[in-house]
Parts: sequence; structure tokens; C-alpha cells
Amino acid sequence: MARDQDHEDVGYRRPPKRTRFQKGQSGNPRGRPKSRTSFKSDLAAELREKLVLTENGKERSITKQRAFIKTLTAAAIKKDIRAVNALLACMRLFGVDEDASPASERVDLDDLELLETYVTQQRKQQGAGTMEKKSSKGGRSSRAKE
Repeated sequence: MARDQDHEDVGYRRPPKRTRFQKGQSGNPRGRPKSRTSFKSDLAAELREKLVLTENGKERSITKQRAFIKTLTAAAIKKDIRAVNALLACMRLFGVDEDASPASERVDLDDLELLETYVTQQRKQQGAGTMEKKSSKGGRSSRAKE
């Protein structure tokens, strides 16, 4: 009564092996479902997207995050209290990056040397001017006589 190994088990939910899988058809046609993304990652992706903006007659492509910051700042400048509070909260939360200064404010070595020579020259002139004032006074000032 043992079943023959060559014999296929065919029956309910057991189709014959030769017809089980159709050629060119996947066993999982929809594929693995995509994982759900978090709100944080969705927001970050949305803020990274770019949009075209016209500023001073020129079209620029900036991120939505940058556009949001520009809009919030403009509203705060126009004395919108809610925008001011939101901007201050953002500044407190994220801080203002002091390293992100414009290129015009950066000082290179040549400018630094020029500035140092100017400062030393000014100190010498002030020192010489102070010496002249002391020697010209000679004695008492006019206030001391009164």
C-alpha cells in the first residue's frame, strides 16, 4: 500500500507538476509590497524637491525648503506675528549657522596682512600724536587756572 515514488500526488490544491507554473508568469505577480515610509522621510523628500522661482526678474531653481524659508522670512519682515514666532522658534531649535557667512565676508591671507600693516601704522600715528599733545601742553591746562 505504499505509494509509488514515481506517481504524482494530484488532487485538491495539488495540480499536476507540469501545469503548476505557467511559463513567463511570476509566482508573485505583484511583487513584494513597498515598505511604508515615515512622515519624517516623506517630509525630507518633499522639501528636497526643486521648483522654479522668479526673483528680481530672473528665474532660479531652488528647493522647496529654501522657498519656505524665504516665504517665512518675508512674512516675518512684514510684521506677521505668527511668522515672527515661527521664525524665532526655528532659530531657537536649529540655531543659526555662523560658519555659513557669505564669501564677501571671508578674509584671505593677503587681506589679513594688509589689515595688520594698517593697524600697526595707525597705532604708530596715534602714539606720535599722543606724544605731540603731551609736549605741546607743557604745563597746566586752561581749566586748571580757573
